[in-house]
Amino acid sequence: MIRFLQSGNKAAKYILAGFLLILTGSMVTYLIPGFMSDTTVTQSGVVASVGGQDVKAQDVTKLVQVQMQAQHYPPQLAPFLSQRVVQELIQRAEVRYEANRMGLRVSDEELRDELRNGQYKQIFFPGGNWIGQDKYEKLLEENNTSVGDFERSLREELLARKLFNTVAASVSVAPIEVEQAYKDKNTKVKFTYAILSLDDIKKQINPTEAELKAYYEANKARYQNSIPEKRQIRYFVLNDKDAESKATVDAGDIQRYYAANQEQYRTPERVRVRHILIKTPTPGPDGKVDQKAVDQARAKAEDLLKQIKSGANFAELAKKNSDDPGSKDAGGELGWIVKGQTVPEFEKTAFGQNVGQTSNVVQTSYGFHIIQTEEKQAAGLKPVSEVRASIENVLKQQKVGALLSKQADEAQGIAQKEGLDKAAPKFGQQVIQSNMIGRNDALPGIGAAPDVMNEVFTATEKSGPQIARSPQGYVVFQVAKIEPPKTPTFEEIRDRVANEFKSERANEQLRKKTQAMADRAHAEHDLTKAAKEAGATIKTSELVTRTSQVPDLGSMAGPASVAFTLTQGEISGPLNLGQKQAVLSVVERQEPQINGDEFAKQRDQLHEQIADQKRQQALELFLGNLNARMEKQGKIKINKAEMENLTKAST
Repeated sequence: MIRFLQSGNKAAKYILAGFLLILTGSMVTYLIPGFMSDTTVTQSGVVASVGGQDVKAQDVTKLVQVQMQAQHYPPQLAPFLSQRVVQELIQRAEVRYEANRMGLRVSDEELRDELRNGQYKQIFFPGGNWIGQDKYEKLLEENNTSVGDFERSLREELLARKLFNTVAASVSVAPIEVEQAYKDKNTKVKFTYAILSLDDIKKQINPTEAELKAYYEANKARYQNSIPEKRQIRYFVLNDKDAESKATVDAGDIQRYYAANQEQYRTPERVRVRHILIKTPTPGPDGKVDQKAVDQARAKAEDLLKQIKSGANFAELAKKNSDDPGSKDAGGELGWIVKGQTVPEFEKTAFGQNVGQTSNVVQTSYGFHIIQTEEKQAAGLKPVSEVRASIENVLKQQKVGALLSKQADEAQGIAQKEGLDKAAPKFGQQVIQSNMIGRNDALPGIGAAPDVMNEVFTATEKSGPQIARSPQGYVVFQVAKIEPPKTPTFEEIRDRVANEFKSERANEQLRKKTQAMADRAHAEHDLTKAAKEAGATIKTSELVTRTSQVPDLGSMAGPASVAFTLTQGEISGPLNLGQKQAVLSVVERQEPQINGDEFAKQRDQLHEQIADQKRQQALELFLGNLNARMEKQGKIKINKAEMENLTKAST
């Protein structure tokens, strides 16, 4: 466990956003060239070995489940996510391997500093105050992780960050690159543009019945089984709420659970303290510390201690002098701490003092402290009265789950022997018969329930009564009728055929017509004349930049950005805008002056943007080369059998 000191709101889900992402934000996921190659490992439960580090199947499964729950992905995506997670974990192991090979390390001090001042500070230090060890552990547990796993992942992230910073250190940006970026950003153009619309052309296409039938026959494979399978089921629901009303927890249940699980209700020894911190400087690049500054910090702490012993108010001195941003505004108050939470020197003093006692000056890696012990509590066991509500809730859920599971098994057994109509009344329910439904339809009394529909469309008419879990409870169902997927006749989908025929012909004509207009405009050096001949709509833009929006063309960062590569009077080729196509001709071009106040204002920002792009490119190249080198050295081995187990359902 990390030993860390108080420092200086987002919801717990933010932990998922940071910790449970497979890779750090700056990493680049790529398709590993040797993935599923002949270099294999056969150890059970190990998907891959990377430089002696194992990628375990259980870790892949856990991360896939977390991603699916967080993003509400359908079950069908699990195999695909499994393959992606394996690739990402392999890349993560490659980064660890290379960082270790280069001698990079993450110290406990760096880890503590990240928790105090990094992306999680508003979670663990809201308002600058430490949430406490119990809440820290509970918060991580609620997000399906442990303190060990969380801190190990955070350490890996910091190690990767160190490696990436090393890779990016060689990036440089030349002045001419900044100047060109400034020109690209601030150049303005004005142009005439001619628009041809797919809808206009489509309205002019009137196919005959013979043409539509011929198109249908020629594209029959496209319509093969395009009417999906439908099913009719009969079912009843065993509702969770009904089970909750029947599940009771008595005092004996609570006492037995409490007696069997006392370890989780034990409280550690703890003390409530306040402190004043006078920070000392960190070592410089040469590893040396400014001793003069250290002596000055010690002298300031000694002076504050004298004032306290002379009767000065501890809290007021903390507010004015403490360098701990997380506690100074609260008069140095840290609240309750347990052993293992702070650095050893601080802990020894805080726990070793009597209540009300103020320490001498204590030196730690953070600086000099004056510590006041305000209250102490010995280790003990929470009384059952204090934890009764939480135990009752746990037991209630256990009993509801057991009762529902038992009822579902009983209901299925009775239904298989006597039929649904006799089974349902025994559980106070009525049988419902659905219409013909598709896999994505909702059922009355159940609503959208993908897990239920998967079971429904897996069963056969001969399967007999089955059970499936829905958000509301268990569904006991039987497939009554199956309509297999079928290929529609021409008459059944005539409107669809007609629409697709028109769209296909219109797209073809639009391309040809726009190309002809562009060719004519180039030959005549006159876009306006060519547009009139083609029946296109002619418009003229304002002076625009790359961030502007132009009617019909959309963003100037899209296909219309070609305008910034043209000289005044030059005409573009066809621009594909989806439902429209266009040709444009530049009528005015304004380039910015480099030696001006505006350039001076934007220079630093542009420099950093270019540097970021180059760092990303350097990182992509580094990761690609790292993977290729480790592949060549035989340090990446894939367990094909485990991979197939994870991805066998992939389609």
